Amino acid sequence: MIEIRWHGRGGQGAKTASLLLADAAFNTGKYIQGFPEYGPERMGAPITAYNRISDTPIRIHSNIYEPDYVVVVDDTLLETVNVTAGLKATGAIVINSTKSVQEIKPLLKNYNGKIYTIDARKISTQTIGRYFPNTPMLAAIVKISGIMSDDEFLNDMKTSFKHKFAKKPEVIEGNMEALKLTLQQIKQ
Repeated sequence: MIEIRWHGRGGQGAKTASLLLADAAFNTGKYIQGFPEYGPERMGAPITAYNRISDTPIRIHSNIYEPDYVVVVDDTLLETVNVTAGLKATGAIVINSTKSVQEIKPLLKNYNGKIYTIDARKISTQTIGRYFPNTPMLAAIVKISGIMSDDEFLNDMKTSFKHKFAKKPEVIEGNMEALKLTLQQIKQ
């Protein structure tokens, strides 16, 4: 079983990305869970979302305390939230940031596992025309976790976006380009 914890701010799409990941994994025959954890927060407040993905039925129904992977949608959270709490040393963290790993590492509470960064702002504004960090971050976690192949992921997301954006088909191409660009640019 692969467990993923997402850290973001309300309105950045961490919850949506975790649900899209769950749908994509389900469509490849996996057992899945995708759920958020938040209270009465408002736009901009820290939120957490989770994914469990497995080849066998999932019998656990709790938050994830020892994730294999962590996704940080907003790097300002590194200074206020212990995003590496419980993160397995054999796992990895992927962070939306323009900073280098050397600049980020001191903020990760002595975490010694793999660290990946992607500039989701640049990718989303270049491809979608606006800042939507969740699309690049979704592609980033799929790439580093190996949950599914790039082709399976892109095919599933195209179908998902056609449904999700049925009333706004003009945004599908930009979102697909954001996914493809992220798959090429994610770096450790």
